[in-house]
Amino acid sequence: MTSEHYIEADDLAIAWASALRLASMPGRSELGPLTIAITGFDSRGIVREAPRIRAAVDALLDAKSMQTADTVANTIFPASLWNPNADRGQLFERYRRITAQLKQASSKNRRGIYFDRMISGGPKGAENQLEHAISMFLSRKSVRRSALQIATFNPSLDHSTSAQLGFPCLQHVTFAPCNGRLNVNAFYATQYLVERAYGNYLGLCRLGRFVAHELGVPLGRLTCLVGIAEVDGGKRGLKPIFDALDATASSRSR
Repeated sequence: MTSEHYIEADDLAIAWASALRLASMPGRSELGPLTIAITGFDSRGIVREAPRIRAAVDALLDAKSMQTADTVANTIFPASLWNPNADRGQLFERYRRITAQLKQASSKNRRGIYFDRMISGGPKGAENQLEHAISMFLSRKSVRRSALQIATFNPSLDHSTSAQLGFPCLQHVTFAPCNGRLNVNAFYATQYLVERAYGNYLGLCRLGRFVAHELGVPLGRLTCLVGIAEVDGGKRGLKPIFDALDATASSRSR
């Protein structure tokens, strides 16, 4: 389902490529607002990615010397550090050990990293926002679902007169258990569709998989609302993405 400001697909790659095409139509270089809904998750909570489009994404990012989709995704959820068979505390502890190293590894991380803010920034005694939301939900049968949210925007740090900040564009994430499944909702003030968006959606899907696993429910949907979606880096080189999108659609219709 696609309209002027809404795209829904059962595949992350298809949703992203459709959004990029919509925002880069003749006479455009941005679109706002834009809502992306992704519904294609298997029984393990792993999101579906059309191989042709994912390969085209990787090639495009490499050609433009941009961060890989997995690098961007890891800022939201460090999938390689998570062992689904271990206590979630192990993930948090592993990440804390390397946080300083990650911040020093790239200038893009100098103001912070999303996952770091997710496991900090809460009130005294409940600084780990993710742990607070998960443990609160599991502590009793009836819990207000509005408590299942985490903030990555910190007004005391992020309200600035600087012309460019680069972080954080992701403002907050909510987890909404409904009808026996978990829905994840995220809001971006702005989003770079080429360098960041694919990795953003991938990271949010992986975060949703983790939270769904901890809550003991299947992952159903990721919905991402973007205030302004920008086609960064110009439109040159985007044709292979749209060719892959068309080829994927054609193969599905057979």
